[in-house]
Amino acid sequence: MLRTTIHLALLLLFPPLLFGVINKTKATFAGRRGPPLLQPYFDVLRLFRKGAVYSRTTSWVFRAGPIVSLATAILAGLLAPLCEAGSPLGFQGDVVAFAYLFGLGRFFTMAAALDTGSSFEGMGASREAAFSALAEPALFLALAIVCVPAGTPTFEAAWRALPWESWGASHPWFLAAAAALFAVMLAENSRIPVDDPNTHLELTMVHEVMVLDHSGPDFAFILYGSALKLFVLGSLLVHLLLPIPAGGGPFGVLLMIGGQLAIAVLIGVVESTMARLRLVRVPQFLIGASVVAAIGLASVFYRGAP
Repeated sequence: MLRTTIHLALLLLFPPLLFGVINKTKATFAGRRGPPLLQPYFDVLRLFRKGAVYSRTTSWVFRAGPIVSLATAILAGLLAPLCEAGSPLGFQGDVVAFAYLFGLGRFFTMAAALDTGSSFEGMGASREAAFSALAEPALFLALAIVCVPAGTPTFEAAWRALPWESWGASHPWFLAAAAALFAVMLAENSRIPVDDPNTHLELTMVHEVMVLDHSGPDFAFILYGSALKLFVLGSLLVHLLLPIPAGGGPFGVLLMIGGQLAIAVLIGVVESTMARLRLVRVPQFLIGASVVAAIGLASVFYRGAP
């Protein structure tokens, strides 16, 4: 019960802070004070106090989009281990369910965008569909790198099987998995170099253009769901790069929090030091991530699983 409570507390309370750290890092690089670290929490609470506006031309699909995307992010967070090897809803094959929960949320987000009848939102939905189709192979290949040595598509078994005693140069495929996961995390969360979450130019937006017509609590669900998605995908990177104890405990909590903050700072550095890719270059970026993960997986089979 205590482990589940800690898992839920981290999952539900910590994610918006990552956006605050990213924004603070970008402000530091720009020589500004920037918004407070807790500004994302204030934004979500402010949106909950407002009312939602719905067009007469939209259907239930438009209203269901933000709710389903948030619900799938929460369920994925309950499947993914955080400060220990296990998770509250873990089961045999939960890796596959984890990936397709995000796919389900993305589908409803795109369907809600198309339901408005807006050509701009339809354009964003088509781009989202194309980029997500290219990011999915990289995600599965990266997860396969950690699941094949364990012999099962289950997070708990995969994290327990990580050979921390000889993780470094003798197991380079884990670095390939980490690089591919980081690229997928940037793409799935619409971050630079794939997309710019702060842009207001409709012709260049991907994710943001799909949620232009959402307001009030619906937009709060979208912002909170995006933070959850970043946190949950980041937890995979933390487990892959840091020796989180299988049994959890205070040390596992500290490693998870510290690792998540480090990833947020890294994202802020990336967004401060490089420009967004041209749309025609984004597929090359995602295919490159898949190639890196494929090479890592081939190394697993060539050198033999530990």
